[in-house]
Order: sequence, then C-alpha cells, then structure tokens
Amino acid sequence: MVAARDADDTPDTTEIRRLAAAAGYDVVGELTQRRAEDRRYNLGAGKARDLADVVADADADAVVFDGELSPGQYADLLTLLPAGTTLVDRYRLVLEIFVAGAGSTAARTQAELATLRYELPGSNGRRGVGAEPGVLREGVARARRRAPHRRAEAKLDGITDAAADRRERRRAEGFDLVALAGYTNAGKSTLLRRLADDMAVAPPSAEGHADLAEAATAEDRLFETLETTTRRATLDGRRVLCTDTVGLVADLPHDLVRSFSATLDEIAAADAVLAVVDASADEDRLRRRLETTVEVLAADATGPVIPVVNKVDRLDDDGRAAALAAVADVLAGGDVDTREPVAVSALDGAGLDRLRSALVDALPGATASFAVPNSGAAQAFLSWLHEHGDADATYGADAVAVEFAGKPSVVEEARRRADALGDACGE
Repeated sequence: MVAARDADDTPDTTEIRRLAAAAGYDVVGELTQRRAEDRRYNLGAGKARDLADVVADADADAVVFDGELSPGQYADLLTLLPAGTTLVDRYRLVLEIFVAGAGSTAARTQAELATLRYELPGSNGRRGVGAEPGVLREGVARARRRAPHRRAEAKLDGITDAAADRRERRRAEGFDLVALAGYTNAGKSTLLRRLADDMAVAPPSAEGHADLAEAATAEDRLFETLETTTRRATLDGRRVLCTDTVGLVADLPHDLVRSFSATLDEIAAADAVLAVVDASADEDRLRRRLETTVEVLAADATGPVIPVVNKVDRLDDDGRAAALAAVADVLAGGDVDTREPVAVSALDGAGLDRLRSALVDALPGATASFAVPNSGAAQAFLSWLHEHGDADATYGADAVAVEFAGKPSVVEEARRRADALGDACGE
C-alpha cells in the first residue's frame, strides 16, 4: 500500500509506485492526503487510522510512504498498522533498490555506506536506538556504531582513488572524459549506446581496461543502471570515454547522495557533462527532475554541461518546443556552466549528430601545425599523434606537414615531441 502526503497539492504517486515496483513490491492501492505534516504520524491522525484500515482490508504486507519519517513517526505509525506490516519510507525504499542491484565492489560499498549513514544515530537523526544513560557508555556505544561506517568509508576511498588514477591514465592517453548525468529513467543508458563506437569495445585486460564495459543495458525501468558504465566513442576525431552514471532521484538526504561518490567523482572529473532530461514527462515533473539534476551538477560538475532533452520522439512539435522552453527556464541564471539544450531521441537517433557537434565544441581543445623531417622518427611521431588526437599529414619530398587537434595537454606534449625531432615549428 502506497501512502503519500503533501502540504500544498494532492500527491502524485506515479514515481513512488514505480520505485516500489523497482524494489519488488506489488502495489495494491494507495492513500493520499493534502495537509501540513503531523508531528506524530506525518499523516493526520485520522488519515493514519484510515491507512491502517485500508492495509487490513487489502491484506497488504507493507506500506511504502512517499517521504521521510522521523524515528518517532515511524514507531507511532507502525503501532497503528496491522501486526507484521512492514513500513518503508522513500529513503529506505531507494536504499533497498541500490542494495539489491549493486553488483560491483564499488556499488556494493556505496550502498553499504549509504545505509550506514542513514541509520547511524547522530549523523542525520533519522534512525537508530536511543541514547544510553551515562556519557561514557554513550560515547563507547557511538564509537562502536561508527566503526563499520569508518571501514566502509576507507574501503570506498581506496576504490575511488583507484578510479581517479585510472582517469588520469586515460587523460594521458589523449581521451576526453564525458559523464552522462540525469534523473533515473531519463534514457542515459540508451544514449550511451548511441554515442559509443559501433565496434565492440575490447574486453577488460591486465593492462587496466576494467573501466570499459562490453555493453550498456537499456531498460524502461527506474535505476536500471546501478554501476558506472564506460564506453569509447570517437567524435570528430576526438577519442572520448563516455560514462553512464547512477540515476538521480529527488528528495533524498544530502548524506545519502554523497555516499554515491563514484558517480559524483565521474561528474566532477568530466571534461563535459551531458545532463539528460526526459522530455516526455509533464512540465511540472520535468522541472522537478531537472532541478534535482542541477542541484547535484552545481555542487560537482567542473566542465560545461549540455542539457540533452531526450525522448522527443514521443512529442509533437509543440510539445518539443514546450519541453525545450521549460529546460531553458529552469537553467536560466543558475550556477552551472550550461550550453544550449539539444533535443534528441536516443531511441531512433534523431538529433544525435547535432549533439555530437555540440559535445565536440564543449570539450577543451587546441590545435598546432608541425613540419618535421620525413624520417622513421617522424613516422613514429605521426603514429603517436593519430593515437592521441586528430592528425592530418601532407607528405613532401623532405618533410611532412602536420595539422593536429586534440586536448590542450596532448597538443602541448605533441609540440614537445616535435621540437625534439629538430626542424620543427609550432603555432
């Protein structure tokens, strides 16, 4: 049974129903209320008793509450429900989804840390046992409860440090880093598959290619992607690594969101971010989801952000224009370095060429011209250029003229190598 309360409007239960389904629940009914929060039950006292009645009538096993329940509200509401009923609020529900879906070590550790932060007394005041009498005993108990928390943090720090080292190696190899961010089920995984090179990605090897996935799944359900998945793409000669990140969801505690540092680190390290928005959502929902995305990007993104208005195949011309206008309005005057929104359909490929061009324009770039002797050393230099950027060579009798474009750091390294060849010149 789904329960929801909102102080201003009749609650929309579409998302909480989908979240419940993603967690494995079969929703048999709902109860909603428009009123200010009740300190004891969150719902009003009468509505809370109504909830107990409808749960009993439907023979429901669980109540999924769309919002945060304080420890007191949780306990008091649970006492009203039929014996044996499970009570889950929105935050615990999302944690259940992440814990069940976490496959990699990083994902499992993030889910563990998020759960510990949620339940640790004193960290955010949401769960946990009451204080023991005596300051000393409370201090000891708190230290014991924090020990698993510290272990999970240390483990995750090691994982994220390794990921950071891997990203630096990729940069040195001439790759641009692009992160796909956005609300859950916005179509990021499908877009990743569209952007990736057509040829299959090489499988992981001992040389450290474990960050590159063979494939990215794409299903129409919430939180299909619970791991960060990276694919190679070539955009106008630029070698790019595109990483699909865990979908965002609204109304989660800050500490819980920060637990998923692998996703946030990918966003922070990216040379550019694609902020994917589901254009087929109604305007209010679109705005709320984009606001959630912008809140995260404002705190973590360092590179330019390209809003990608996805699923426009579901809209007519007026609907597409309205979605683009809503996106532009939400982004106006924000703290994020955003570029012009691009309308696409990751499903049928519409607008992808424009998106690729916009992404190339957003990536940091530099150019240089070289004239190097036509020798074996020059051939090795040209091979390096082709591996690290976009090179166009013109062969003469004694020299090779080269036009090169790539990441600024790579272009600087190319200049150094050309100078080492002798008779080199750069612009």
